[in-house]
Amino acid sequence: MNTLISLITFVPAVAAAVLALFLRGNDPAAQRNAKWLALFATGISFALSLLLLKGFDPANTGFQFVEDRPWIMGLHYKMGVDGISILFVMLTTFLMPITIASCWNVQTRVKDYMIAFLLLETLMLGVFTALDLVLFYLFFEAGLIPMFLIIGIWGGVNRIYASFKFFLYTFLGSVLMLVAMVAMYHAAGTTDIPTLMTYQFSHEPIVAMGMTITGGLQTLLFLAFFASFAVKMPMWPVHTWLPDAHVQAPTAGSVVLAAILLKMGGYGFLRFSMPMFPVAAHLWTPVVFWMSAIAIVYTSLVALVQSDMKKLVAYSSVAHMGYVTLGIFAMNAQGVDGAIFQMLSHGFISGAMFLCVGVIYDRMHTREIDAYGGLINRMPAYALVFMFFTMANVGLPGTSGFVGEFLTLMGAFQVNTWVAAVATSGVILSAAYGLWLYRRVVFGALVKEGLKTITDMTRRERAIFAPLIIMTLLLGVYPKVVTDIIDPSVQAMVATYAAANPPASN
Repeated sequence: MNTLISLITFVPAVAAAVLALFLRGNDPAAQRNAKWLALFATGISFALSLLLLKGFDPANTGFQFVEDRPWIMGLHYKMGVDGISILFVMLTTFLMPITIASCWNVQTRVKDYMIAFLLLETLMLGVFTALDLVLFYLFFEAGLIPMFLIIGIWGGVNRIYASFKFFLYTFLGSVLMLVAMVAMYHAAGTTDIPTLMTYQFSHEPIVAMGMTITGGLQTLLFLAFFASFAVKMPMWPVHTWLPDAHVQAPTAGSVVLAAILLKMGGYGFLRFSMPMFPVAAHLWTPVVFWMSAIAIVYTSLVALVQSDMKKLVAYSSVAHMGYVTLGIFAMNAQGVDGAIFQMLSHGFISGAMFLCVGVIYDRMHTREIDAYGGLINRMPAYALVFMFFTMANVGLPGTSGFVGEFLTLMGAFQVNTWVAAVATSGVILSAAYGLWLYRRVVFGALVKEGLKTITDMTRRERAIFAPLIIMTLLLGVYPKVVTDIIDPSVQAMVATYAAANPPASN
C-alpha cells in the first residue's frame, strides 16, 4: 500500500518524538542539535513532497496516493490528495524549513520550541490530506495546541491574553462543525469525505419554532461549517483574534500563522462547504460576497492607522483573505482558480513580510514604525528585499500577488459587479498602507542614534528570503505552474456546483 503521504505527514512528528525522548540538556550544543534535527526533518518532508508532486497526475480529478486502512470503532485512516490539496501540502513543506531557519537565534527552551513547530507541521499536513471526517477534525483541532503554546510561551508581553483569545475563538467556532459532522454521519451513514462530496443532503425547507429554514438541512450544516472556517480564515467580523495573535507571536509563529494556518479556512470551504452543501452555499453567496468586500475595505483602512508593523501586516492578511472568500463563493473557474492562487501567493508574501519585520525587530527589539527611518543608509540589501515584498503584497504585475487578485476579481465581476467594484478599491488601499509603511521605515534621513550602528542582513537571512523571492516571481510570470495542476479539479467542482444550482427558468 502507498504510504508516501503518511511519511510526508509524520516525519516531523517522529523527529519531535526523538527530540523529546533522547535530547537532554539546554547547553548551546544541545540547542544547536535540536535546530539541526528540526531543519533536517522538515527538509526530508519537503523532499518527499516533491516525489508526491512528481507522481501526481493533474488530469485525474479524483484523489490520488490514497491510503485507506481500518482504524478504530469502524472509522478509517484514510489519506489522499487531489489537484487542490496537493499544492497546500507543497506550501506547508516548502515553508517549514524556512520557518525553522528563521528562528536560529532563539535561546529560550529551544528543544520545546522545535518540538512545537514539528508537531504543528504534522497536524497542518494532516488537515490537507485527511479523507475522513473524524480524522480531519482531529488534525484540525489538535493544530490549535502547538500554536497556543508557541504564542503563550515564546510570545510578547501580552502573550497569555493573545494565546487564549486565539484558542477560544477558533475552538468555539469548531464546536458547531463537530455537531454538523455527527448530523452528516447520521444522514449519510459514513464519514468518508469523497463519498460525502457526492452525497445529496436534503435542502427541503424546514419549519421549526414558527420559522422556515430555507435550504433545510443543507443550510444548517453549511452554517455550522461556515462558523468554523470563517473564524479560521479569519473573515470579518470574527477576525479580531488575528492581530493580537500576530503581534504577540514570535516571528516564526507569525510566519506559520499567516502563511499556512489561515489557509485551512479557505481549504475547508473548498473541500466541504461548496461540494457538500452547494444549494445552501448558493443561497448564502450574496451575504459572503458583501462580508468579503467589507473585510477588504475595512481592514485596509484599519491598517492605514496602525503604529505597529506586525499589526499592519496582520490587517493586510485579513484583507487579502477577503479576496479568497470572494473568489471561492463566485464559484466559477476564474474565481476559484484565483482564490487558490491567492492563498498560495499569500503564503509566500505574507510569510516574507513577517520575516522582514522580524529582521529589524531582532536588532532593535521594537515594532513601532516611528522607531525607524532611513534604514536604506545602513541596510541596502534589506531595503531591496523589503521593497520587493511590499510591491508583491500590493499586487504589482509580475509578482504572484497580482495574479491571485486579478483572477478573483474577474470571477467576482461575473457574479456581482458592485461587490467587485468595492473590492477593487482594496488594491488602491493596499498600495496606500504598504507604501506608507515602507517610506517611514526605509526612506528619509538616518537621524535616530540607535539606528546608526544597525547592521544589514546576514548570509543566513538572505538565504531565507531567496526561495521566497524565487517563488513569488515564478508564480507571477508563469502562473501555469499552479493553474495547470488545480484547473481540472476546479473545473470538476464548478460543474458539480452548477448542476446542483441550475439557472432559474423565466
